[in-house]
Amino acid sequence: MPTLFNPHQSFTSLSLKTAIKCATLCRPTLNMQATNALYTDLSGYYDLMCCDINYLQQSHGIIRLQQLFGNSGIQHLDLACGTGPHIRHFLDAGFTSQGLDLNQPMLALAQARCPEATFKLGDMCTFELSQPVDLITCFLYSIHYSGSVAQLSACIKQAWQALNAGGIFCFNAVDKDKICNLSAVSHSTSYQDSRFDFASAWYYSGNGEQQALKLQISKTTASEHQYWQDEHPMVAVSFTQLQALLAPYFKIHILAHDYERIQPWDQQAGNALFVCIKRD
Repeated sequence: MPTLFNPHQSFTSLSLKTAIKCATLCRPTLNMQATNALYTDLSGYYDLMCCDINYLQQSHGIIRLQQLFGNSGIQHLDLACGTGPHIRHFLDAGFTSQGLDLNQPMLALAQARCPEATFKLGDMCTFELSQPVDLITCFLYSIHYSGSVAQLSACIKQAWQALNAGGIFCFNAVDKDKICNLSAVSHSTSYQDSRFDFASAWYYSGNGEQQALKLQISKTTASEHQYWQDEHPMVAVSFTQLQALLAPYFKIHILAHDYERIQPWDQQAGNALFVCIKRD
């Protein structure tokens, strides 16, 4: 069975960023107050923990897709924007960008990084814009943060409503039927006087519409040791199901999960890029 994890993709780019944001973006989380506190505690280390993600490459890859499939407009919205690293590159490329996220501490960091952008605290399944945009992005598997198939469907509809004619919705996703429950990853880094250790694993039971992200994070400073452990539900869909949800609203292109080259999905990989062109 093909594994969800791309061997050329680092731990932080696939799992850690998902872990750091999942709790504040997934409405179905049972202990929301505790989980929000956890990720508020970690928000100051967010960029450190995601330092090996090539945000420039990912952003420029989507800009090329916008030039190829889109309407050439420059109005951009990034869903689940976090601290705004992708938005920074879109702004530098000439886009007028705004970001949406459910974590206020991260939005504060995003506003500092991108003072010329607009940021809003909100839910990507219920958001509304005062003016439509030409491009909506949702990086790093954030589409799964919608939490359930019904909420995912709502997110798709909101994206369709928020786009101008010919606008595109670009995101990456994972196929629940290709998740390897035996795959786990770990990563360590140092910052100032502390050592951080991260470990995570995806899990899908084989039934139902939720997959889990299991997460462990530890911080060691001299003799002080802090430890966080949690498990977060995210929506689980096959690519066949996802296409069925998208089809009423978008013309769909499924591409290989490669931000450097544009090529079709091979129908075997467990992850892919979705380029969705708004239907009239």
